[in-house]
Formats: sequence, structure tokens, C-alpha cells
Amino acid sequence: MKEWARSLYLSKAWRETRKAYMAYRHGMCERCNKPAEIVHHKKHLTPRNIDNPAIALAWDNLECVCRECHALIHEGGPVTVDGLRFDENGDLIPPYTANTGGK
Repeated sequence: MKEWARSLYLSKAWRETRKAYMAYRHGMCERCNKPAEIVHHKKHLTPRNIDNPAIALAWDNLECVCRECHALIHEGGPVTVDGLRFDENGDLIPPYTANTGGK
């Protein structure tokens, strides 16, 4: 969690909004219909708009998503463990480590 977003995500208003929206969507991902874990802001929050309830708490800016779909939204690729990524051929790329020079 980004430090500037901490107060929103720990607020009673967000917890109640998140819980109600997740229940409204029956806890299912709106993109793939798997169980959802995240209530995503379609218009991303920024330090400038986080205090605007029309963006931070409005249901028309929210979307229930699973972790895989959330990763696709933000990273453009599927979730992997331990920082592994896929190259253009679909092969896993290990994370860069400073002590090994990336090898």
C-alpha cells in the first residue's frame, strides 16, 4: 500500500464500501467470474484525487477482480511468484538480483 493511500484504505468508509460492493457483486471477479479478492478502482487513485469520494468511494469507479485479473490490469501480464516474469516467448525470466549481476 502506498503511504499516501494508507488513510483511505484503513478508513471505516473504505472498509464499508469495499464490503458492500463485494457483496453486491457476490464476491466474483467481474472479468473472469472467479472468486474476487480485490475491489479495484477503475480510475486509479492518485495523491490528488484520493480525497474525492466520487472517485475513491463511488461504485461506478469500482470493480471486483481476482488477483490474476488485477495483475493483468496493472502489469499487463499474469501473476507469478517471487518476481518471476514472462518474456515474449512465454519463458520465465528470473528476477534481477544485485549480488549475482542478474544471472
